[in-house]
Parts: sequence; C-alpha cells; structure tokens
Amino acid sequence: MTDDDPAGRPAERSTLPDAAAAPRSWLERIGLALIAMVMAVVFGGLSVAAWIGGEVFLAAMAGIGALMTVWAAVANLRRG
Repeated sequence: MTDDDPAGRPAERSTLPDAAAAPRSWLERIGLALIAMVMAVVFGGLSVAAWIGGEVFLAAMAGIGALMTVWAAVANLRRG
C-alpha cells in the first residue's frame, strides 16, 4: 500500500512502454522538422498577408508562431 495516496486511491502508473523514452531516429527527426518547417512557412505567409491587410496584431501573432515553430523544429533535431 505504499503506492496509494492517503485517500486510498491507487497511484497513477504510466502506460507508456519503456521504448517511449528512447531518442528518435534521425529519419523521424528530419521528417518532423520538415513538417514543422512547412507549418512555419504557412504561419509566415499568414503573417505577411495579415500585415498587408492592415491586421497588425494578427501579423505579429502569426510571426511569433512561425518563429516558435522553427524553434521547435531545431530543438527536435538537436535533442531528438
């Protein structure tokens, strides 16, 4: 009963297999990074279109989204 909390409920256990903690293969990393880059281009296009249309807030938010997506792609390549 050491895994139970004081209310008597069983402790939560992970249902993920041990392989989930293993680093991703290079093929998977590159594929995920390419998908992220496509999404970054979409966000960038939205940002440009919003800027041209005079929607400054939407342009800023889409631009930030594009930068964050590129950041996620690079982080995925670096640490897997």
